[in-house]
Amino acid sequence: QVQLVESGGGLVQAGGSLRLSCTASGRTFSSSAMGWFRQAPGKEREFVAAFRGIGTSTYYADSVKGRFTISRDNAKNTLYLQMNSLKPEDTAVYYCAAKSPYSGTYYYPNDYNYWGQGTKVTVSS
Repeated sequence: QVQLVESGGGLVQAGGSLRLSCTASGRTFSSSAMGWFRQAPGKEREFVAAFRGIGTSTYYADSVKGRFTISRDNAKNTLYLQMNSLKPEDTAVYYCAAKSPYSGTYYYPNDYNYWGQGTKVTVSS
């Protein structure tokens, strides 16, 4: 099992930056596929960024490509999301998630088995 705890959210002005962290406990972090999702009020949870497997291939939603960067430090059991050039439409609760790298997609929330509690990001205009 993997337990996930996000941090780093907050209030930022448009154009600003934030870095989210997701610390994992358990022994399987380095062998898990990891992703970031977000959910805005009244909307469905949507894919933001992910490592497809346990390698270095990364994938991004078109809406964040070029502005957000996902990274991981297996030695620290931590997943990161660097968010630059933030826009008001990035306002949401951000979740990290983990799953087996051998099944499912990297972009469909229901394919992920483990979720953090979320961290709120608010971007003011």
